[in-house]
Amino acid sequence: MKEIKDTEYIFISTRVKAMERGLLTRERMERMLDAPSDEAAAKVLVECGYPDLASVTSQSLEAALAQRQSETMADLDSAIPDRTVLDIFKVQFDYHNAKVLVKAQALGTQQDRLLIRGGRYDPDQLAADYRQGDLSGCSERFQQAVSRAGEVLGSTGDPQQADFVLDRAYFEEMGELAAQTGSAFLEGYVALLIDAANLRAAVRASRLKKGGEFLRQVLVPGGNVPVSALTAARGENLGNVFHTGPLAAAAAAGAAVSAPGSGALTEFERLCDNAVTAYFDEGRMVAFGVEPIAGYLYARQCEVTAIRIIMAGRMAGLDGDTIRRRLRRSYC
Repeated sequence: MKEIKDTEYIFISTRVKAMERGLLTRERMERMLDAPSDEAAAKVLVECGYPDLASVTSQSLEAALAQRQSETMADLDSAIPDRTVLDIFKVQFDYHNAKVLVKAQALGTQQDRLLIRGGRYDPDQLAADYRQGDLSGCSERFQQAVSRAGEVLGSTGDPQQADFVLDRAYFEEMGELAAQTGSAFLEGYVALLIDAANLRAAVRASRLKKGGEFLRQVLVPGGNVPVSALTAARGENLGNVFHTGPLAAAAAAGAAVSAPGSGALTEFERLCDNAVTAYFDEGRMVAFGVEPIAGYLYARQCEVTAIRIIMAGRMAGLDGDTIRRRLRRSYC
């Protein structure tokens, strides 16, 4: 693969810096929270490039989020020197769609309404290819994972076991893509995502009184914290395992709620996400290169999460302060 220099990112980095002005800022979030109606809250999103919703429902909101995601990827795809950078942020949608297709086939149904756009593979084409038993247009890792997940679900009847297969392949493929870019920054991002996913799995396993054997099925190698360290640690000791890294605060919060019935995971989950967002602080100082592009793509993911939290909270009748406590750290 031809080495791509940071200077080849000068144009798109400048463009992304301008595009950041359209992100959902904390000020815009506050306006959504204080809006007199759900429709007025959704109007704020038009400033961020989202379509104007005639009516605000869960379905119309998800359609708007999917449309904006597809537009963002298509826009950057036309200008980015290395499309593998985009693939790192697209791959999650492919594996989501794989879960939908594998489970639907096992149930003898079609759940295509649950498929999400924005991945490497068009969901309609992916569904058609899957049903024809021909995923040759997909990556080898993806093909193997989908096949294996189907086999596991067929033999065990347990959808969670199939999810484990696909989740592991998802992180493994993300790691492979990051390595292909040659960017230490992106490799560090993937490693931190794996650490956060493993920490979440360890806390949940502890709350369910699951042992090391269960964790060995769930945990994914490739993070900064070895899998062996997590399988050996008891829930209340997770803070010690992560005490020197970016997930220290999240791990301490997780350890405090690791016992069965020990409380809600809301703050723990929020701190996990905040740790990943904080990783991009240093990247935002880079004038041009992979870092500004990755930061913008991650910011878009954070934006979608914030929109869902705000709008779902409003539609459920929650007050503004309750919703604010659930919001993650803002990228901008």
